[in-house]
Amino acid sequence: MQPAHLAEDRPAPPAPHELYREKMRESRRERSRWAALMSWLVIGLIFIALTAAFFFFRNEVVKAWPQSAAAYRLFGLEVNRFGLEFDGIVHTRTFNDTIPIVTVTGRAVNVAKTVIETPGVRVDLKDEAGEIVATRYSYVTPVELEPGAAGQFGVVVEPTPIESYEIELTFVDRSAVPTEPPVEAPAGEVIEPAPPLPPADELMDEGAPGPQ
Repeated sequence: MQPAHLAEDRPAPPAPHELYREKMRESRRERSRWAALMSWLVIGLIFIALTAAFFFFRNEVVKAWPQSAAAYRLFGLEVNRFGLEFDGIVHTRTFNDTIPIVTVTGRAVNVAKTVIETPGVRVDLKDEAGEIVATRYSYVTPVELEPGAAGQFGVVVEPTPIESYEIELTFVDRSAVPTEPPVEAPAGEVIEPAPPLPPADELMDEGAPGPQ
């Protein structure tokens, strides 16, 4: 037999209802840990999905939210919210008597997978320091382009500033073009072709600037 004082020091076993309550509390703690783990897992998957969407569909994102273009460029990612690329750009310099004239013509190719509404084109003439000395606008026609189709545009800068050295092209929203859009013929109606551009005395550098 154990001494009486040792038997008094031994803690009494917990009552059955206390054991049940502790088991229930431990079960709730276990469920809370699993719920927290699953929440973090879901948040992680959502973050990965959003990151992938912002990467692979960045052109659509920039089209819906133009301000995001700066953030993409910060990470070195090219964006093309208009779904168009310049092609076949030709710059010519001519003279009307003694007045210098620069003519810029080219195509805009739909590289998107959907039908798009064509934007405007901004043409900036810059000096050797990169400062803009003249700006002209044009529209890409027709108004809509099927995937893979190409539209046309043309700009005449008259008179051309003497200090003009470089030409830069960018696509802009149609609302940003200060001139009225060209009138397009209804379906089935034939319109007279535009008069030919003046012959070029001096051919400037040709190239296709990248999309903006």
